Amino acid sequence: MKKDSKKLRKNNLGMGTVEMILIIVVLIGLVLIFKTQIQELAGTIFEKISADSAAILA
Repeated sequence: MKKDSKKLRKNNLGMGTVEMILIIVVLIGLVLIFKTQIQELAGTIFEKISADSAAILA
């Protein structure tokens, strides 16, 4: 009985790594799919930050 539980624990040790790799692959896929929208959003945000910081400094 103890040997079986040790085998199960050893088999599950790699699960965290596999799950992390799958999450990273999904995130990379989402970034590739929504690349242009992300770039437009980031551009808009940085333009607003620049405009607001210029207004504060002026």
